[in-house]
Amino acid sequence: MVSLRKIPVAMTIAGSDSGGGAGIEADLKTFSALGVHGTVAITSITAQNTYSVIDVYDLPGRIVYNQIKAVYEDMGIDAAKTGMLSNSEIISAVAQAIRDFSIKNLVVDPVMIAKSGARLLREDAVEALKSKLLPLALVATPNASEAEVLAGFSVKTLDDAKKAAKTIHEKYGTAAVIVKGGHLKELKAVDVVYYNGEYYLIESERILDGCFHGTGCSFSAAITAFLAKSFPLLNAIQEAKKFIDMAIRFGLKIGKGHCPVNPIAYIEIPAAKFHAIENVRKAVEILLENQSLVLPYVPEVGINVVEAIEARYVTGVNDVAGVEGRIVKAGNRLAKVGEVKMGGSSHLARLVIALMRSGHEIYAAVNIRFDKAVVEKAIEKGFKVAFVDRRREPAEIKEAPMGSMEWIASQITKEIPDLIYDVGDVGKEPMIRVLGKNAIDAVKKLLQILA
Repeated sequence: MVSLRKIPVAMTIAGSDSGGGAGIEADLKTFSALGVHGTVAITSITAQNTYSVIDVYDLPGRIVYNQIKAVYEDMGIDAAKTGMLSNSEIISAVAQAIRDFSIKNLVVDPVMIAKSGARLLREDAVEALKSKLLPLALVATPNASEAEVLAGFSVKTLDDAKKAAKTIHEKYGTAAVIVKGGHLKELKAVDVVYYNGEYYLIESERILDGCFHGTGCSFSAAITAFLAKSFPLLNAIQEAKKFIDMAIRFGLKIGKGHCPVNPIAYIEIPAAKFHAIENVRKAVEILLENQSLVLPYVPEVGINVVEAIEARYVTGVNDVAGVEGRIVKAGNRLAKVGEVKMGGSSHLARLVIALMRSGHEIYAAVNIRFDKAVVEKAIEKGFKVAFVDRRREPAEIKEAPMGSMEWIASQITKEIPDLIYDVGDVGKEPMIRVLGKNAIDAVKKLLQILA
């Protein structure tokens, strides 16, 4: 019999966010993205959205305790995290469950204030959090404001954060303390970790245009997930930092207030790149199978086929799949030079990116040399055709190493065409570019035109 590896089980003990951006909703997305089975003990139900908390209903401590008990007795709990624990009764029930079921990998996110400014931890519960829960935690993850409450002094700078992390460890016995650096007055976002008598600084660039609702929840959930997968604590923290930076950078631009982080970006982006590469590979196969049609139209620079991932995830040419080395004419046949990979194209990839950023639903393209008869065929067959006069391209763009493809895209101001062509200019080979919703679509359009 084949032995199956046990699936790691992680638990979130937190409130429910009806807007889906924070709380157990964010935690479960994070657990799923990181490959652990997520379980829950709901502490409170909140009526909230991206800009306000309208109402809160706390569950009885007994119900919270029994949720933890039910999961533990059935499947065990490899790691758990706490989020919103609204009152002292809930905190006492959670602390009792942690002791009763010997949950060692406990991450405490001392949630006190929502992004909207609403208070999520009552004044009387702060002391219960300090005395009953923090001593049981393997790691606590306060932000600067929460660290001030727990440490008892102002936390504004990196030195303040280091002092606070050590103070929280010494006062409450929490094994490791992370004072998150999002609110610190530093150029970079620096998280301060105090563990085993040592400081560890985890730096990242500040993401100014990202989404931050649910950041603390997803970060602590990511640490929990990695602990459930038996990562050493420092490694779990470092990997969780990478995870949350991606979730912030590619946050979901929804709602009227603080937009939520996107934990699914962690798996969605690699999956999108895989699909783009597979589509380009299939498109190239179709092209080579029909090379007798295409061979007369191979430009001097060669043919390329490209496909970009979803527009909201595109940051540059490395998010566009293409043929490294292109497809060239070798005697009386077509030959693919190089592999299909992300970043395999520059020129055609930049054109597709520029069209996407202009709001056009175009993800792919294939190029051939300009031939007037091909353009006429395309028009006859009902394809939308656009002409771009590259002789009008500004001199500063012509002389720059990049910019021509973006300029071509800027000339498409109306409905997106199926085909863009130009008759070239000095040092610019005349070209036809067939556009598509994916690489296979673009190549099939080309073959329909040439047939």
